[in-house]
Amino acid sequence: MVSIQAAAVAPAAGMPSLLPPTVFLLPIVAGFVILAGGRRHHGFCRAIALLTALAVAVLAGWMAWLTVRGLLPGSTLPGVVLTAWRDELRVDALSALVMLVIGGVGLLATLYSATYLEHQPLLDRVGVGRAERRIAIFYALLVWFLGTMSWAAVTNNIVMLYVAVEATTLTSGLLVAFYWDRRGLEAGYKYLMLLTVGITFALFGCVVIYAAGAATGQLHGAQPLLISRVREVASLIPARSALVGVSLLIVGFGMKAGLAPFHPWLPDAHAEAPTPVSVLLSGVMINVALYALARTVSIFFPALPLLTVFLVALGSFSMLLGAVMALVQDDLKRLLAYSSVSQMGYVLAGVAVGTYLGAFGGLFHLLNHALIKALLFMAAGAVIYATGIRRVSSLGGLASRMPVTSACFIIGALAIAGFPPFNGFMSKLTVYLALADSGLWWAVGIAVFTSLVTLVAFVRPAMRVFWAAPASPDPALLASREVPVALWVPMVVLAAVCLLLGIAPGLAHGLLDRAAVLIATVGG
Repeated sequence: MVSIQAAAVAPAAGMPSLLPPTVFLLPIVAGFVILAGGRRHHGFCRAIALLTALAVAVLAGWMAWLTVRGLLPGSTLPGVVLTAWRDELRVDALSALVMLVIGGVGLLATLYSATYLEHQPLLDRVGVGRAERRIAIFYALLVWFLGTMSWAAVTNNIVMLYVAVEATTLTSGLLVAFYWDRRGLEAGYKYLMLLTVGITFALFGCVVIYAAGAATGQLHGAQPLLISRVREVASLIPARSALVGVSLLIVGFGMKAGLAPFHPWLPDAHAEAPTPVSVLLSGVMINVALYALARTVSIFFPALPLLTVFLVALGSFSMLLGAVMALVQDDLKRLLAYSSVSQMGYVLAGVAVGTYLGAFGGLFHLLNHALIKALLFMAAGAVIYATGIRRVSSLGGLASRMPVTSACFIIGALAIAGFPPFNGFMSKLTVYLALADSGLWWAVGIAVFTSLVTLVAFVRPAMRVFWAAPASPDPALLASREVPVALWVPMVVLAAVCLLLGIAPGLAHGLLDRAAVLIATVGG
């Protein structure tokens, strides 16, 4: 039996810091700099975007270190909570975990973009006369996307959480439609319409929670807007008010996270967006939305015990439907998109259990999913870069021509299916144990079965694309070669981290442990 270890962890001290505002304001400013000075200078755009992404990654690592340094050998300092703007911004271990995902994957995706966008077939799709201007806009939107996601991770204001998550929709929606052709515009329109309408439910939920917190009489002024303060009085909020607010939050943030049945926007958006954008959408953005859901809804787990069963059932439905849909896809990017629906189900099921073990497993899988899905989308993008083909049935025999890409894809496929010794196995196993420990054996059965379906859904197309003979002697396949170094280096880094966290999961324990304690609300 695992219980919440809050008593064993020293209380975190609040520390005023400039890091929380800097980490999201810097990318916003950088975007304007790119637009102002880089419309005809691709090198300038790339340099500013790469430096900005590097700065966000460094700041995220610094914040993560500060939140867990009390756990380091020989340290006498407790982990701290970084605050700014009268506690409007607040970075604890959970925020720092999400910031690490944003910073790490964001940096690799930006590095990947630097070469991917210069590929002539992609520039031809944009249009000869518009390429220079569109590339500058791309990099500006990219750093704004990083900035808005960072804002969502560090804000402590429940209404500003909605605003930040909606801001990620606007910046990423324009990136989805980047090519500005019929397919891209259709996907971008569908993405913006569905998510803007869906996330409005989250706004209503945030307002309900704010009003309910204010009605307790324990919070004054702007305090009912602060998520950390609402958590302190959650037991005083009437169950009906809490249920209305939580229901709205589940629909709003659940749609943004791509949970079934709120996922129809996701396959088109991920498939039609430029590959670096797909990496950020699937590897980061939906994880940020799941973070927003966990941060707010977990407050009410003790008061609404049936909420756990409902959310675990929702997560189980999402994981199974996503895996089955991925199983029948012939488009590489749509396969990966439906897999994201499935993997978000694992994260939700773990967090929804409400125990320390469940929170730990769910957050561990959030981290692992970001790494694995970024790896898989980059590998799929490399295949498209080299061949111009996305259909699995039209590909074949690429392993001998693209050995690095093929190795990285199969590592990602085995990791996402939960195959040892990769990181996906460790996080999925933790989720299984948490569900079993809570007596939810039906959910364990669904989760294990889904992993088997996921294994088939990924290994079969991997074999077809890289090792089977092509169905026809397509000149594009015969002329394909391994992608440039700037494209495969991020893939190799991600593949190495997936293996490292599978062999030595303790490397992430300190941050995950503190983050799990923050949202675990019941023993178990």
